[in-house]
Amino acid sequence: MSAPATASAARPASRSRLRDGALLALVLGAAILWFAPAGMGRYGTYVLSLWLVMSIAVMGLNLTLGYAGQTSLAQAAFMGLGAYATAILTTTYGVNWYAAFALSGLLTFCIGILLGFPALRVRTHYLAFVTLAFSTLIWLLLRNEQWLTGGVFGIANIRRPGFFGLRLDGALAFHRFLVAVTFILALALWWLVRSPWGRAFMALRENPVRAASLGVDTRAYTLLAFAIGSAYGGFAGALYAPLVEFIDPSPFSLSQSLFLLLMVVAGGSGYLLGPFIGALLGVVLPEWLRFAGSLYLIIFASIVLILLIICPQGVSGLAERGWQALRRGRPAGGAP
Repeated sequence: MSAPATASAARPASRSRLRDGALLALVLGAAILWFAPAGMGRYGTYVLSLWLVMSIAVMGLNLTLGYAGQTSLAQAAFMGLGAYATAILTTTYGVNWYAAFALSGLLTFCIGILLGFPALRVRTHYLAFVTLAFSTLIWLLLRNEQWLTGGVFGIANIRRPGFFGLRLDGALAFHRFLVAVTFILALALWWLVRSPWGRAFMALRENPVRAASLGVDTRAYTLLAFAIGSAYGGFAGALYAPLVEFIDPSPFSLSQSLFLLLMVVAGGSGYLLGPFIGALLGVVLPEWLRFAGSLYLIIFASIVLILLIICPQGVSGLAERGWQALRRGRPAGGAP
């Protein structure tokens, strides 16, 4: 009995060191990304910016799935709500972008509570079914309610925000703005995971029955994780709209929600850096494979499939196992 107890005691300490290392990686990554677009051109800068936006959306889904253990199939729908709310408020009503950004996050947070409250009162996968229906409903509303959303024609001429009187219209300026916003949101998530709330989230994921026996309100904490994750989807949409400067319903379909879920799993569910790695695989890797022409989708799908077979816990999980094996002086594939 002593060996398993020692191993289980070592895992939280290892996770704590990994989270501290993840914070250092966030700081170094933000510094690198600040100067990375130099010499990359406008399109290369756009791809990096899109990666940051998708990382924010995946961060929210990672909180719901990786920490609270609940599956959401509506993250792209929350992105769409944030994007359209920001676009409508700024273009039609002239609302300041920062106010629209905050309202988008608040809107998706409240909808997350309203959506998750009835679903989380029951067991098993009801949240996944509810979010599946919600994702389809939102996409149909965005597509058909032309009087509000523009329908299939979308909303154009979405202006980018300013910063202390300076317009962020240039690709490099807006990319650096995205770096700053992404770092702040990632830092907030890092703090949340290390807080008592984060420990309650992880207890829910590992063993909901044991967490309830220790006095954790399982429904309240799960609902909170889902609502915060939904708000991160709204924030990502609010940043996506001025990045592309034109939105239509197509990027917010159910298939995009499934793709975001794939990014969480491939990057490593329950790891702070997992969303960045997963979004890197989902956004940047396909661009690197463009040289293959019409075969690039097949190559991309094959790479992701092999990756998930080799490391079902994602790239971050493989890195953790490799680090633990290195400290024990054994190969990463050795017996535990």
